[in-house]
Amino acid sequence: MSTHINAGPNDIADTVLMPGDPLRAKFVAENFLENATLYNEVRGMYGYTGTYQGRKISVQGSGMGIPSFLIYSTELIKFYNVKKIIRIGTCGAIKKSVKVRDLILGMSANTTSNINKTRFGGYDFAPTADFSLLQAAYQAAVDKGLSDKTHVGPILSTDEFYGHDEWLNERYASYGVLGVEMETAGLYTVAQQYGIKALAILTVSDHIITGEATSANEREQTFTDMMEVALKTAVSAT
Repeated sequence: MSTHINAGPNDIADTVLMPGDPLRAKFVAENFLENATLYNEVRGMYGYTGTYQGRKISVQGSGMGIPSFLIYSTELIKFYNVKKIIRIGTCGAIKKSVKVRDLILGMSANTTSNINKTRFGGYDFAPTADFSLLQAAYQAAVDKGLSDKTHVGPILSTDEFYGHDEWLNERYASYGVLGVEMETAGLYTVAQQYGIKALAILTVSDHIITGEATSANEREQTFTDMMEVALKTAVSAT
């Protein structure tokens, strides 16, 4: 048993979807998984296991930010033998070509965090997605008719939700970065550390350039394209 996840040794599947919002985990379990059972509610961070198209799948909330994500993802890997993690989160778009409610498949994750400079003695590390998951997710999006709404490319994981400098968004956007969120660099780093597969599938919840935004309720319950693409990826990727 881990410190923050109160699950038995066989309660969690080898493939886990991880939203930041634990209520999104609850929504996925109740609306997409068959025979879903709650295995964790420590600190209100819900985790469920059920089946999707006959495949055992878990969904576990992570909380906000790289430190919180690293706690839950590390415990899933070390204590529950998880082999694939698919983040289903939200982000803010910083490219005009990306629209609210579009999907972003994070191919790589830049970060303002010092997490990897600490690990690598001040040098940079380039956390990247697993190609097989990335390929499967893009195909799932195409099969669902979402090719025009799906973007593949680099994202930025920041430590700050407020106080993020506008010029930095503009600089990253000019280098092809699609959106800003707070967890994926941690996911890709821990996945590469432990040799598991990982991918971030993100819904654009707001647009930093235009100011368009969705509500908290919409973020929790209406981003179903992302959820369905993630679940298809979970059952199809090898």
